[in-house]
Amino acid sequence: MRVMGLDIGSVRIGVALSDETGFLASPYRVIQRRSTKEALRAVVGALEETEASLVVVGLPVSLDGQLHAQALSVQSFAEKLRRRLGVPLVYADETLSTVRAEELLRDQGVRPSQRRERIDSAAAAVILQDYLDQQRRVMIDPTEGSTRSSSTQEEDVNE
Repeated sequence: MRVMGLDIGSVRIGVALSDETGFLASPYRVIQRRSTKEALRAVVGALEETEASLVVVGLPVSLDGQLHAQALSVQSFAEKLRRRLGVPLVYADETLSTVRAEELLRDQGVRPSQRRERIDSAAAAVILQDYLDQQRRVMIDPTEGSTRSSSTQEEDVNE
């Protein structure tokens, strides 16, 4: 199942995509946001071409836990997008995703002049990877972690 991640900004929208297994997120592209209508059309087009079955939108929750102007703007765009999609859309906290993306690009040796054009899709990949990792953690029952053997689990069922 492919998942698409979005980092929605007022000028650009970073797009990331997971692999088929939903394990690894990678930067996909950047959409210039000339108008809302054009940006919506471009995101829907990217979704159709990638056949993603879920869209994860980064929501900029402030450090005080509140949704301020930028978050409300992201929600407004995302809700317009939701009405045009045939797949579910969920929000994920994007706190410090751009800072982390900047660090990743720097660690990869990307020159400062190239970082600006790649930062949005890299931030979308950070948001999406965090979401995918969180979903995997939720699926693991901490009381039945990998430390119990399958024979112990079978005994519990047979009791």
